Amino acid sequence: MPERVFNFSPGPATLPYEVLTQAAKDIVNFQDTGIGLIELSHRSKEFMAVTDEAEALLRELMGIPANYKVLFLQGGASTQFAMVAMNLLSPGQTATYLNTGVWAKNAIKEAKLFGNVQVAYSSESTNYDRVPSSDEYEVAPESEYLYFVSNNTIFGTQFHEFPVTDKTLVCDMSSDIMSRQLDVSRFGLIFAGAQKNMGPAGVTVVIIRDDLIGKSKNFLPTMFNYKTHADKGSMFNTPPCFAIYVVGLVLKWLKKIGGVAEIEQRNRAKAALLYNRIDATDFYRGHAQPASRSLMNVTFNLPTPELEASFAKQATSKGLNGLKGHRSVGGMRASIYNAFPYEGVEALVAFMDEFEKGNR
Repeated sequence: MPERVFNFSPGPATLPYEVLTQAAKDIVNFQDTGIGLIELSHRSKEFMAVTDEAEALLRELMGIPANYKVLFLQGGASTQFAMVAMNLLSPGQTATYLNTGVWAKNAIKEAKLFGNVQVAYSSESTNYDRVPSSDEYEVAPESEYLYFVSNNTIFGTQFHEFPVTDKTLVCDMSSDIMSRQLDVSRFGLIFAGAQKNMGPAGVTVVIIRDDLIGKSKNFLPTMFNYKTHADKGSMFNTPPCFAIYVVGLVLKWLKKIGGVAEIEQRNRAKAALLYNRIDATDFYRGHAQPASRSLMNVTFNLPTPELEASFAKQATSKGLNGLKGHRSVGGMRASIYNAFPYEGVEALVAFMDEFEKGNR
């Protein structure tokens, strides 16, 4: 393996090296067909096999029940902010949302275009430093669904226990899908942009229970109707072929190393190593409250903005890339998604030791 930096970027994020090398080969000559992957017709038997295999692997690794459809869509997770509401709400109906970060707030804004929105909880006043427990909010009795974001990339917070409700549960899992085991049957709809844990940017995976398809009484544009894509097996129009193919490669890699149970153990070990270093002194200060800390995005600050700028610059020079935090929080953000190696966290911790000693 050639020399590579440790990529702490929040997304698009690091991918397994073996996936990159296989993709590079197949772009030029896919499975020795003499055609590059990105030249293949999406309706060819070769590419249909790619999509079928990616869906089968996803169902196997996540334990997706038979009464759920798996859709490979375009438009990013942000398009789902509107699609969820327009497909699950009819005029005059209500949904409950939990405001735990920028992407939840954006989803609330879109949902208000299609129905009544009850914001049952918000941590905006404390700069989104925590997520709630189930006893901190009430779901409106008339709600069609409860919407939340499982992991908040910018602020480094995560739901470690999913909400408990008798309403349909809708979740944006863009930044922690497949990072831990979960029971899909608890949810009505899960969606995730692929570019953090599953593959490159360009495809969004939607997992939706059958009874929610065609539920809305809205007059929906064809492309924004889940039924359109469910009926056509995600092939209503040309799908993001390359992105779907790479998702399939990542899923093969995940299965080979032991599946979601194994990657969850690895993710917990990586996060524990880094949080233990942050907590070892007061030089580094975590943004998220301890009970809400994310296993995927570790956010922390240093004593001054000047030290933060110096830390980011020196870290980059040592091959620790993408650590500068989002402007909403400042400081540093280490994104340590599924494919990010434990050795990279060890290297960051060693640099944190060195930097603190030189700047105390």
